[in-house]
Amino acid sequence: MILYNVTVKIDVSVHDEWLAWMKTIHIPDVLKTGLFVSHKMGRILGQDESDGISYSVQYFCESMALLEKYQKEHAVQLQAAHAEKYKNKYVAFRTLIELI
Repeated sequence: MILYNVTVKIDVSVHDEWLAWMKTIHIPDVLKTGLFVSHKMGRILGQDESDGISYSVQYFCESMALLEKYQKEHAVQLQAAHAEKYKNKYVAFRTLIELI
């Protein structure tokens, strides 16, 4: 099982809108690709939130081949939609983890 983790720090000024958009639009769009079996989202605690609130969005995929298919066929478009909507209001990085 592969965990595709996206860590996002979102500006406080757009936080509530972003959180609603993630829950109702972005995460469902990622799951509609059919390449992930489940997901989780959590707020990262113990951080200074004066310049943004941090989240971990976790998508679970059965194989590296399926994750690579997601990256080749869907990731660019979905990430671009996020970047366009929240331009200069977030930072993000992605981590791949093999669950043992």
